[in-house]
Amino acid sequence: MPMSVVTRFAPSPTGALHIGGARTALFNWLYARGHGGTFLLRIEDTDKARSTGENRQAILDGLTWLGLDWDGEPSSQAANADRHAAVAHELLAKGAAYKCFSTQEEIEAFRERAREEKTSTLFRSPWRDVPEADHPDAPYVIRIKAPRDGQTTLHDEVQGDVTFANDQLDDMILLRSDGTPVYMLAVVVDDHDMGVTHVIRGDDHLANAFRQNLIYEAMEWAKPVLAHIPLIFGPDGKKLSKRHGATGAAEYQALGYPAAGMRNYLARLGWSHGDDEFFTDDQAKDWFDLDGIGKSPARFDFKKLENICGQHIAVADDAALLQEMQGYLAAIAAEPLTAAQKDGMLKAMYCLKERAKTFPELIEKAHFILTPRPIAPDEKAAAHLTDVFRGILGELTPQLQNASWSRDILEGIVASTAEAHDMKLGKLAGPLRAALAGRAVSPSVFDMMLVLGQDETVARLQDASR
Repeated sequence: MPMSVVTRFAPSPTGALHIGGARTALFNWLYARGHGGTFLLRIEDTDKARSTGENRQAILDGLTWLGLDWDGEPSSQAANADRHAAVAHELLAKGAAYKCFSTQEEIEAFRERAREEKTSTLFRSPWRDVPEADHPDAPYVIRIKAPRDGQTTLHDEVQGDVTFANDQLDDMILLRSDGTPVYMLAVVVDDHDMGVTHVIRGDDHLANAFRQNLIYEAMEWAKPVLAHIPLIFGPDGKKLSKRHGATGAAEYQALGYPAAGMRNYLARLGWSHGDDEFFTDDQAKDWFDLDGIGKSPARFDFKKLENICGQHIAVADDAALLQEMQGYLAAIAAEPLTAAQKDGMLKAMYCLKERAKTFPELIEKAHFILTPRPIAPDEKAAAHLTDVFRGILGELTPQLQNASWSRDILEGIVASTAEAHDMKLGKLAGPLRAALAGRAVSPSVFDMMLVLGQDETVARLQDASR
C-alpha cells in the first residue's frame, strides 16, 4: 500500500515571511496536493525572545494571500515542549544520550586551547562515559551520543547521496540545563509525531539533517524522505536580500502582483517541467515532483515575474481579479472601491486586463472609471485639448446624444467627424482620451465609451469642449 504523503512548512515567527520561505511552503503544498496528501503548518516558536504574535499573523496572512491552504490548525512547537523533553529522557534511559555537567566556562576553555593548538574546536565532553554513580549534584544538559568514527550517507531527492564524516558531528545538546528542549530535538519529534513523510526545505538545513538523523537512529523511528532545495539568489548571483528589492511575501502583495502569478513564478524558480513557463495551479499540482528541482540556486528576475503575472491577469476570472484587487488596495491602506466603481471595473475588465502586469497598472488603466467628473486631465492629456479640438468635441456631442450605442455606430460617427476636418481618425484619439480619461494613455476610446455609457460619455465630452 503506497505511503500517504504528509508535508509541512515550519516557519519561525521571528520575522516576516521571506519569499524564499514562501517558495518552500509552495513546494510542500504542491507536493502534498499533487499526491492527494496532507500539508501541515507548524509555527516553530521555541525562541520566545524573538517570536512575536505579530510575525505569526504576518506568516499566516502571507500564506493566505498566496493561496496556500493548510490542513487543520497551525501547531505551535513551543506547546510540545513536554513531549520533546520526554524523548530526551527516553534517549537517556536507552543509553543513546548522557548527562553532561561541563560548564560554559569549561567548554570555552576547551575551545580556546583547541584554537591555540589548531585542532578541532568540536567539543568532546568528558562526561560521555562517566557512570551515574559518579555524577555530581549539579546542573547538567542532556547530550546525544554521536558516532566518533566512520561516515554517514543520507539520500536526498535533490542533492543525491550526501556523505558526512562522523567525526565532524558533535554530541549535540538535546535538553538545556533548565530542562527546555533545543530546536534540533523539537523538529525531529514534531515531524515524527505529525507523521511527516517528506521534509522539503532549504539546503541551508542540509548539515542539520545529519545531526537530526542521530535522533531518528537512536529512537528507531522511520525517516522521512529528504529534499533540500537550493536558495534563491538575486540577479547578481548573491543571496537574495533587501538590496535586490522586496524580500517579504507581504511586500509583493503591496507591490500589486497577483497571487496566481506569484505561485507560477515561484514554482518555476528552481523547478521545471520541460520548457513550460506559464501554467495553472492544477497543472503545477499535476506536474510537480522532486526530480524536477535543480541543484543550483535560482536567480530572481523581476521582469520574468512581471511577464508571468501579466499572463495570469489576462486569463483571470473578472470577479476574482476584482476581489484580489480590492485586497491589494487594503494592503496599501488605499480607499476601498465604491459600489459604482466595482460595477464599472467589472464591466471594463475585458479591456483593462490586456498588457497589465500588476494591479497598479490595472488601476492606472481604469482611471477613467475610478475618477469622478469633472475630469482633470494630466499635463500630457491636456496638451491635446487645443481650441480646435475642443471645437471638434463640441460637434461630436450632439451626434453622440442621438446615436445607437454600439461600437460600429460610434466608430462611424468619430470617423466621419475626423474626415469632415480632413484628418485621420487617430488624430481624434488624443483629445477623446483627454476628455474621457484625463490621460494620454488609456484603453481604446470606443471601449471607454461603451463602459461609461451614453450619458456619462456625452457629459465628459461637453465638459472638455467648454
